[in-house]
Amino acid sequence: MPFGSEAVESGIALALSGGGYRAVLFHCGAIIRLNELGILGRLKRISSVSGGSIFAGVLATRWSALAFENGVARNLATEVIDPLRRFCGETIDVWSVISGALTPFKTAGDYVVDAYRDKLGLGVRLSELPDTGPRFVFNSTNLSTGASFRFSKPYCGDYRIGLIEDHSFDVATAVGCSSAFPPVLSPIELEVDPDSFTRTEGADLYDQVELRTELSLADGGVYDNLGLETVWGRYTDILVSDAGKPFEVDGSLSALWPKQLLRVMDIGLNQALSLRKRVLVDAFVDKERGGAYWGINTPIARYSVGDPFPVPAEKTQALSRMRTRLNAFSEHEQGELMNWGYAVTDAAARSHIPGFAGLERPPNLPFPAQGLDV
Repeated sequence: MPFGSEAVESGIALALSGGGYRAVLFHCGAIIRLNELGILGRLKRISSVSGGSIFAGVLATRWSALAFENGVARNLATEVIDPLRRFCGETIDVWSVISGALTPFKTAGDYVVDAYRDKLGLGVRLSELPDTGPRFVFNSTNLSTGASFRFSKPYCGDYRIGLIEDHSFDVATAVGCSSAFPPVLSPIELEVDPDSFTRTEGADLYDQVELRTELSLADGGVYDNLGLETVWGRYTDILVSDAGKPFEVDGSLSALWPKQLLRVMDIGLNQALSLRKRVLVDAFVDKERGGAYWGINTPIARYSVGDPFPVPAEKTQALSRMRTRLNAFSEHEQGELMNWGYAVTDAAARSHIPGFAGLERPPNLPFPAQGLDV
């Protein structure tokens, strides 16, 4: 199927941003609330990048084990949330970087992929994911073509070199490529049979065989940190959970050129991200799409719901500035991030998703021992 050939259809799609372990935990809270509202089981597609893909990888491989009753997965915690919490209590980035530096034939990214297989059970092939439930799309960035390289059950590829319909990639590989943040964890190099690609409409680089022989893939957030492109234009209702790093004003920029270069890159990425957000919000306002957006730095008072969870602006800012590494998060940090994802998703859903206006707020956050006070 050529890229972009899918017609817009009725249904709900969810995009999960990047942001390391912070994003994993924030999305855990968001999904807990979406599950309680009966939305999780109605999703048609889940598109993810980076930390969002870590979460989506576990959800995808456990989907068949979820026990839905009246539209709500009663065992979401044991099947999905608990394994992710254990994983986010371990540090894998430092160990992977050191191991990659000491091993001539494996990179840091390769060791991260191994951790996804060994610790999260993501060695399941994409082709073995269930046909029921949402389609999971894991987005990475093809450093050679400058385009998004997508991994999914029916096909993998990017629009410039075509797609592979008969593939053997496992979920760990897809998640590893999606979360291989440069420069320390990327690129992940995949050797593939160039003849396995099918030329698609607009594949202007298909004839460059070397681009179909060795793929150089990095974090999907380099191209689209919202994971929005693979759901935009596909479904009538779009939900976006954004745990990405907010852009920070820097009044004391160093004169050192490496820091200036990094700052220039941050500005460029922020401008691209801001444009995607504006297009999304404009589509919501103009009724071109239904849905909702919530971000890790969105003040909860901004939503029109009358009784949001009382989360101080200072706490929102503190949580949005938490690290995005793949290093151990304490139980308290985990609880706060999941509570915040839950609270802001609740406010966004009850404000903007049809059918939930007027719904009462839950009495408690899911992890009351870790409140959201300053």
